[in-house]
Amino acid sequence: MFSSSRWRSRRLVRVSIAVGLAIIGFVLVWAALAGPSTPDSALSGAPSGPSTPSTSPSASKPTPERASRADRGIRDQITGLVLPESDPVAVAIPRIGVRSRLVELGLKSDGEMELPDPPIAGWFARGAAPGALGPAVIAGHVTWDGARAVFYRLGTLRPGDRVTVTRKDGRTAVFTVSRVARFSKSHFPSRAVYGAIDHAGLRLITCGGTYDAAKHKYLDNVVVFARLEAVHGSGG
Repeated sequence: MFSSSRWRSRRLVRVSIAVGLAIIGFVLVWAALAGPSTPDSALSGAPSGPSTPSTSPSASKPTPERASRADRGIRDQITGLVLPESDPVAVAIPRIGVRSRLVELGLKSDGEMELPDPPIAGWFARGAAPGALGPAVIAGHVTWDGARAVFYRLGTLRPGDRVTVTRKDGRTAVFTVSRVARFSKSHFPSRAVYGAIDHAGLRLITCGGTYDAAKHKYLDNVVVFARLEAVHGSGG
């Protein structure tokens, strides 16, 4: 009788331990699944668009406002010249003979940036104004129906070339090109183009690379990176 009771006691202890371990395991798994996730929207891929800059600004910016939380977080680290916000009205790139008025570009219903007409360039109005803190974005077509468009020669720019942007406040922001790069549309660098920076920057975007006649689009994007170096005109 004593041996039977002891056997039952040991069996109950083993069962109790197993049940306890099972409960602890369930709690740990539940806690892991319920924990907060932190997806990085800036790493989202950019959808392609026919013969146009295939960028998705909404996927790369935390908010559509000009002064995003990321921008505010680096205001104490600003380097170089920075101007107050003022909408741009024209862009000029002397070395490749570009002079164009600028139209405002917003977002289409699918989240992609709107596009200007082929002869002119457009400024992404949900980003920084050229000369203000952050990356200002100006886009234009490279060709249209086989004819050269406003940014046909954009890819021939080199570091040290100048880009000037005339603004509504009477100032002319003078940018110096620091880098010219070509990226596959399937791997567009959204963070580098739209992400927060510690200075007044400019990105000029058009299409490039091989033209896919079957899909009526270029496979790459040309992106020119530039930085504000001087200011002319009123208040400059």
